[in-house]
Amino acid sequence: MEASGSSCTEVGTEIVFFDLETNVPRRTGQRFWVLEFGAIVVCPRNLVELESYTTLIKPKDLSVVALKSSRSDGITREAVENAPEFEEVADQIFNILNSRIWAGHNIQRFDCIRIREAFAEIGRPAPVPVGMIDSLGVLTQKFGRRAGNMKMATLASYFELGQQKHRSLDDVRMNLEVLKHCATVLFLESSLPSVLNGKFNSSLTITTRSRSNGKLPCREETSRKSPPITTLGYQRTVPYTRGSLGKMTESVKNLLCKSQGSQPLNAILKHSHSLLR
Repeated sequence: MEASGSSCTEVGTEIVFFDLETNVPRRTGQRFWVLEFGAIVVCPRNLVELESYTTLIKPKDLSVVALKSSRSDGITREAVENAPEFEEVADQIFNILNSRIWAGHNIQRFDCIRIREAFAEIGRPAPVPVGMIDSLGVLTQKFGRRAGNMKMATLASYFELGQQKHRSLDDVRMNLEVLKHCATVLFLESSLPSVLNGKFNSSLTITTRSRSNGKLPCREETSRKSPPITTLGYQRTVPYTRGSLGKMTESVKNLLCKSQGSQPLNAILKHSHSLLR
């Protein structure tokens, strides 16, 4: 685990962005196994990264992990065969998640369930969040079809952030970067509604589960859908390639920083929420 020198003075207000990588069940009755966990903790006052943690995890059934991944950076059986089992890293995962605000992409209907299952299997209480931010609901509600199917890879392509790695810590940082870009676009549209909003209103129609024959555009497991969440806090750069939108984002973020200063969490979230209304 890595920690920075910054501190968040209010206990319980830190936001932890996290992501799981799992196997994909190929037959009826096959279960999900957590193969990797990654998380970063950010302070809501300035969104400085306070600490991070990532680990590969060996499933009890190694046969569920492919010998060769179809992705260039994917997790293989060889990669996890000498990794710790979940019980060995449960303390670290519990400590980084418990009593914090949880954030991530499609975490309500997938990652949170997998976390609870993993802790139940070893007979231990699961960590509990004090709040939750699911970016799938927020971005689907506000961007809709303009950003395609709302998978993280598609969102990253839309904002020219590079390719999704499908590794937990990389995906967590990409998730945070996508949220910052989303906030910037909404900020600009709210500043010049008569000029910018007209370009996008026709593309804001959302494809719901019932309208897409039960197919949910989120991750590889298509049986999960998160309801909209309406509060966000975000503003930290990460090392992904940016195009012209990235340069624009930096300028707007500087303006936001100057205007917000060191306001407390509720003021920052209230300001962010006003941009998303």
